[in-house]
Amino acid sequence: MSSLLQTPIDYLKGVGTNRADLLRTELDIHTFQDLLNFFPFRYIDKTKYYKINELQRNSADVQVIGKITHIKTVEQKRGKRLVADFIDDTGKMELVWFRGHKWIKENLKLNTAYVIYGKVNHYNGTFSMPHPEMEPYATHKEEVKIAMQPVYSSTEKLTNKGITQRFMGKMMQQVFIQTGATYEETLAAPLREELKLISKTQALRNIHFPKNSELLAKAQFRLKFEELFYIQLQMLSKNLQRKQRLKGFPFDQVGEVFNDFYENHLPFELTNAQKRVIKEIRNDLGSSAQMNRLLQGDVGSGKTIVALMCVLLAIDNNFQAVLMAPTEILAQQHYQGIKDLVAHLDIKVNLLTGSVKKSARTLIHEALEDGTLNLLIGTHAVLEDKVQFKNLGLAIIDEQHRFGVAQRSKLWRKNTIPPHILVMTATPIPRTLAMSVYGDLDISVIDELPPGRKAIKTVHRFDSHRLRVFRFIRDEIEKGRQVYVVYPLIQESEVLDYKDLMDGYESIVRDFPLPEYQVSIVHGQMKPADKDYEMQRFVEGKTHIMVATTVIEVGVNVPNASVMIIESAERFGLSQLHQLRGRVGRGAEQSFCILMTGHKLSDDSKTRLETMTRTNDGFEIAEVDLKLRGPGDMMGTQQSGVLNLKIADIVKDNNILKLARSYAYAILKEDPSLSDDSNAIYRKIYKLLGKDKTIWKYIS
Repeated sequence: MSSLLQTPIDYLKGVGTNRADLLRTELDIHTFQDLLNFFPFRYIDKTKYYKINELQRNSADVQVIGKITHIKTVEQKRGKRLVADFIDDTGKMELVWFRGHKWIKENLKLNTAYVIYGKVNHYNGTFSMPHPEMEPYATHKEEVKIAMQPVYSSTEKLTNKGITQRFMGKMMQQVFIQTGATYEETLAAPLREELKLISKTQALRNIHFPKNSELLAKAQFRLKFEELFYIQLQMLSKNLQRKQRLKGFPFDQVGEVFNDFYENHLPFELTNAQKRVIKEIRNDLGSSAQMNRLLQGDVGSGKTIVALMCVLLAIDNNFQAVLMAPTEILAQQHYQGIKDLVAHLDIKVNLLTGSVKKSARTLIHEALEDGTLNLLIGTHAVLEDKVQFKNLGLAIIDEQHRFGVAQRSKLWRKNTIPPHILVMTATPIPRTLAMSVYGDLDISVIDELPPGRKAIKTVHRFDSHRLRVFRFIRDEIEKGRQVYVVYPLIQESEVLDYKDLMDGYESIVRDFPLPEYQVSIVHGQMKPADKDYEMQRFVEGKTHIMVATTVIEVGVNVPNASVMIIESAERFGLSQLHQLRGRVGRGAEQSFCILMTGHKLSDDSKTRLETMTRTNDGFEIAEVDLKLRGPGDMMGTQQSGVLNLKIADIVKDNNILKLARSYAYAILKEDPSLSDDSNAIYRKIYKLLGKDKTIWKYIS
């Protein structure tokens, strides 16, 4: 059976070479199996017919029986459109075609009963249906009607070339005929019985040709569970294998450096969340397996102090550590902060970035190789081949989504045994997404802010309130505070964005003139040295207002900055708005975030602004963001490889995901290598999965 499923789509009756080429390029359908696993995204009821006087202005798909009484060609600005009058016994509507006029005119018969199907528009008191699906009523009457008719994703190119929904349905029927319509089981019987799952064959039949809504629901549940189960099996198995295969250095002692810092130099009491996370990390470091942990914490939750304490554990066990940040400013900030914290300890810390002079680099390289340098903080510069450690035991990566996989793996090769890895991010990742994308990492979360931090007050203001906002800025500057003003930068329209930024800068300079006010500007088109100079002036408090694009999004710490103004806030994603807001609120004073927009806002923009003004909780914001944008967009294409889901939706099917994960975990806990006979099915598919990202190539 499985070899039959690998038959190229060209050999499906009625397809042929040209259509097969289109199916390959447009829908990535190469084989019979790909077609079987091309699932409908919704279903419509084609047993219901509407009268023209029952049509509503809701642009829903409807089916109407009637006849064409007149066809005419109407000239328009660009080209022509073909318009037909379509009537039934209750009224009249129009059918409209913008292309294919010749074929339509030749094939349509006047005063003959047709069944039309499509979306309706309403304009000037008349309903119209563009490019309707049509068939003579006589033919339609003879076909078997099913209440739940599948609708498949399509493209304009496919529709134009005759691969319509109707043709897709015929192809599905044909693939069932040519493959014999019985399919190998992919989940073991005990699991199917326990969860009352229908068989694979029943699931595939009822996903494409549902007998009723109950069977459709069962088919969807079965296939969603299966997809998520195999993703989780893969993720969890990788994690287990890594722990067994990759031996790490056991940091078996908590020594005097750690204890001295903890007892005598810790500048504040740790939160319970920080204590919990340090304990989780210590357990990892104390075992003989290599640590691979993701540390999530909202902006300002104190991830750096946790990272430093891990470094101290490494030093106590005679290892070196490295901390890598995505930008020079952020690396410099980590360096300054950590240097101040360990000033009273006998520890050597150094900074390596692109701008470090050659003579200083040489000294750093020597100190690393002879082991006298305990901690190296830096940017991509630490990845260079020249940078060699005597004994690297811990690598910490900040904001890891800024680094590619190849760059991260270079860190691993700095030692014969890979160092322990701690990945930090201030971008809260919803639990659902973390389970699916980072399922092979252990996850720690710092979910409370240090005491004494005041929640940032966030408000939404329209452009018409600008003078009041400027007055507020003046008051804050008089109190000795500093202000960020951020403009969006959307790659496609850099010219427009640059103009926005420069216009904004000019109006601020007009309202906040020299010598009373100092204004800095930072944007992507500046030379790095100029950018750093301006940033440094702001950090040192020499300028009152920083006008910038989103280059300041990650990590810059200016405790004295208490106001964040985000211009055209509707053009930012939620997580970006939250990251930007996190640039203020770092000192003891009350901080503010002002979201500026025009009056025209989409529903999504309103949701984003409402969420931002309602809550400061990064995880809640991330959940809303995930619902608005979907997983692929949130993680970026690089991260979402495994999320190329065919039927499950990790947001809507969150409960199925948790269930699938718990079953995958239970199976692997009992039988980590899947060598038991009862797990033969899983073993077989797991081996095949290693060869390809597309799970459905193998679970059919």
